[in-house]
Amino acid sequence: MAEPAYTRLDVDERRRQLLELGADLFTRYAYDEISMAGIAREAGISKALLYHYFPSKQAYFQATLAQAAGELRLITEPVDGQPPLEALLGSLDAYLVWIEEHETAYRKLLQSAGSVPEVRELVEGIRSTTADRIVEGLPLSAVPSPRARAAVIGWLWFMDGACLEWLDRRAFTRDELKGMLLGTLLGALTAAGASVPVRETP
Repeated sequence: MAEPAYTRLDVDERRRQLLELGADLFTRYAYDEISMAGIAREAGISKALLYHYFPSKQAYFQATLAQAAGELRLITEPVDGQPPLEALLGSLDAYLVWIEEHETAYRKLLQSAGSVPEVRELVEGIRSTTADRIVEGLPLSAVPSPRARAAVIGWLWFMDGACLEWLDRRAFTRDELKGMLLGTLLGALTAAGASVPVRETP
């Protein structure tokens, strides 16, 4: 009896490999340029098996973006016990390194957030968690929480716009971008009435 054309893998391992492939395929091809049949060929599996894991191309695309968002959320988690400003700098640096190394995935993540509800929820969830983390790191007497949180949420939207502009033009270094982003965050919090300790950025 002939062996199957694909290797039998654990369900979780197969899904992980398919998501890794999706991250690559949707970097190399526009969404409309590749079909489920083409994805199955790239994966070396049958189309029926691909549909077993993902009921549609949209579901597959959304899952690859969700994985990218989850990875981004994981790498920006601060180290326990770090001072607030040091934790912020570490998370900001990790964020900028990730988007530089995964530029296409980052662009697609932001573009899809405007049209795919599941992706929008993921992106908004990351922003919300990040805003809470920053506000919680402020001195208790710095500013009423609603004002601080509004300033931080506005800054997070600004940050993605600035990052996209930086990726487009590369007119200055990543460290210069990090310094600018930190400065605008501190400016937003100051405008909201916060008193935030500042040290020179590396």
